[in-house]
Amino acid sequence: MTDLKGKTLFITGASRGIGLAIGKRAAEDGANIVIAAKTAEPHPRLKGTIYTAAEEIEAAGGKALPLVVDVREEDIVEKAMAQAAETFGGIDILINNASAISLTNTLQTPMKRYDLMHQINIRGTYLCSQKAIPYLKEAENPHVLNLSPPLNFESRWFKPHVAYSMAKYGMSLCVLGMAEEFRKTGIAFNALWPRTAIDTAAMDMIGGGQVNRNCRKPEIMADAAHIILTRPARDFTGNFCIDDETLAEEGITDLSTYRHDGVKEEELLPDFFV
Repeated sequence: MTDLKGKTLFITGASRGIGLAIGKRAAEDGANIVIAAKTAEPHPRLKGTIYTAAEEIEAAGGKALPLVVDVREEDIVEKAMAQAAETFGGIDILINNASAISLTNTLQTPMKRYDLMHQINIRGTYLCSQKAIPYLKEAENPHVLNLSPPLNFESRWFKPHVAYSMAKYGMSLCVLGMAEEFRKTGIAFNALWPRTAIDTAAMDMIGGGQVNRNCRKPEIMADAAHIILTRPARDFTGNFCIDDETLAEEGITDLSTYRHDGVKEEELLPDFFV
């Protein structure tokens, strides 16, 4: 399969950032994009809503279904999956992109923040996967893609922010287990993670607007995701992919288009966990 024309992608957290970029790339092929996110009204610090995202998706050539979805709520997720399948005739791909982050150490992480990260990152990924699987079993080339890191259990990735690292690795553990659990069904479960920091609203909040220039654009993740999602699901599952490595496998080694003007490769900020 070379493109995603006619495929239906259910993308959590797709109102902005990497999730939206993945949706727009698939929309260029003529895909159907379910924008499953919480932002229905403009946020004072975060750009974009599910409705502005839908406009961008449709402008890119796809069909959009914006849905207000809290990935922590079972009933809401279940209804959203059913509505997506009813609207587009099924679900072919699930992108578990929604995530919460707090780069705080143990004493500086309130339990409310700990709970939020674990409920969105781990519970949300597990829940959305669970509810999507019955639909994915009916799809021709079903994929689940989690935006989570390779399982590199070194203490240096935990020491500065134990709670966040646990939450992100939990998403990756879903890939490790579900890839084998559902291998015989033909549903692929893979993870994708960036080599460098990515210019998103979350990065803007963390860095105070000073570091975004030294991040790659989210389009690199969108292009890498597109490569993964067009691979045969039965043959490509249980993998922990890095964006630039995935592109290199397809002969794409010039990554200059993903950098901001004037920024050198060596000036890019490396991401966590790689």
